[in-house]
Amino acid sequence: MLLTAMNMGAPPPLWMLAPFLLLIVGIAVCPLLFAPWWHKRYASISVTLALTVIGYYLLLQGALAPVTAALEEYVSFISLIGSLFVVSGGIRIGVAGEATPLRNVIFLCFGGLLANVLGTTGAAMLLIRPWIRMNRYRITGFHIVFFIFIVANIGGCLTPIGDPPLFLGYLRGVPFFWTLQNLWVEWLFVIGLVLAVFYVFDRLNFARAPKPIQEKETKHETFQIEGWKNIAFLGLILFAVLIRGWGAPWFVSDGMMIAAALSSYYFTIPIIRKRNEFTFEPLKEVAWLFFGIFSTLIPVIHILNSSAHNLGHPSNLHYYWMTGFLSSFLDNAPTYLTFLTLALNLHEPVLHLFDQAEVARFAMQDPATLAAISLGAVFFGAATYIGNGPNLMVKSIAESSKIRMPSFFGYIVQFTLPILIPILALAGWLFLR
Repeated sequence: MLLTAMNMGAPPPLWMLAPFLLLIVGIAVCPLLFAPWWHKRYASISVTLALTVIGYYLLLQGALAPVTAALEEYVSFISLIGSLFVVSGGIRIGVAGEATPLRNVIFLCFGGLLANVLGTTGAAMLLIRPWIRMNRYRITGFHIVFFIFIVANIGGCLTPIGDPPLFLGYLRGVPFFWTLQNLWVEWLFVIGLVLAVFYVFDRLNFARAPKPIQEKETKHETFQIEGWKNIAFLGLILFAVLIRGWGAPWFVSDGMMIAAALSSYYFTIPIIRKRNEFTFEPLKEVAWLFFGIFSTLIPVIHILNSSAHNLGHPSNLHYYWMTGFLSSFLDNAPTYLTFLTLALNLHEPVLHLFDQAEVARFAMQDPATLAAISLGAVFFGAATYIGNGPNLMVKSIAESSKIRMPSFFGYIVQFTLPILIPILALAGWLFLR
């Protein structure tokens, strides 16, 4: 976010893209081919690649600002992800009744709506454990993948709170209700098609589960919420996010999030976390890997910013696909700001990202272009495990619950390419041509 806003000087050589590419290849390939070695070494690999980039900017370019900006973004990211992980781990939601395909669709739809209130990260962290528990007797990787599609990404399209790129747009001047007014049709179309595909998959899965196992695994569940006090801590985290948008220093909002997490961990009855099968391992994995991602992203964003104006005058469909493709593998927040900046500069007359009145004017005068950028950033974050912050966390929680998840490439080949991309391509063709 800060990296996109600052003048970073001359771009680095292309070989500086290597640390990011190596880290992505490591995340994609090593857990599949060298699982024991990777689980022992991923932290040191991530740090080594990160220090390579940091050393280049500090020692060879003498550029401190990009490094401190990236580290500030990382601290804010891990404060939000970590605090939501800890607080939601102290809330146990019991879901009564049998997890039929229709009930699962209703649950996912509710999660998608909740993402607009708590953000995709908050909703994902709160609902992933009850989702796993209610489907325990027949859960497979596709249950988790569709949860990532809807709750951790697509759902949070209707408010600035829903997803970080939209929140950045709000901070720059996009009116708060612009997303709801301009994106609800696309949201309804995409989430409806994804839920329809899920229903077909889940119907087949449900039919294969023996009836005695269904009854045994679901009859003891009742609807209840344990750990009510943690809802207040969730509210504190949400308030910390909002005051960051109102101009509060980053360390104030991050400090409030950390305080909420510590208070939650201290005051929550341990038996609740035990019933949730709560461990810090998923947070540990995300923290180390995203330290490497945020650091190695510095030259990627630098080169992207310096070459954005070579793209000419993209159509709205081009904005959608360019923002979407990069948001699948890079942080979708700086990608959103990069293409928003490009669109503002190509506007006649030229508009400026740091003038809220001019950004608001752009949102009113050219809603189709802003919609293309917004939809690309939010929807395509579901395309890979690293497209959006909660994706990898959800995967880690599922794996800690002994659920067999598709590999990095397996996720793309089995679900993104045959299911998600055709739906998003159809949505782009219908609404953004």
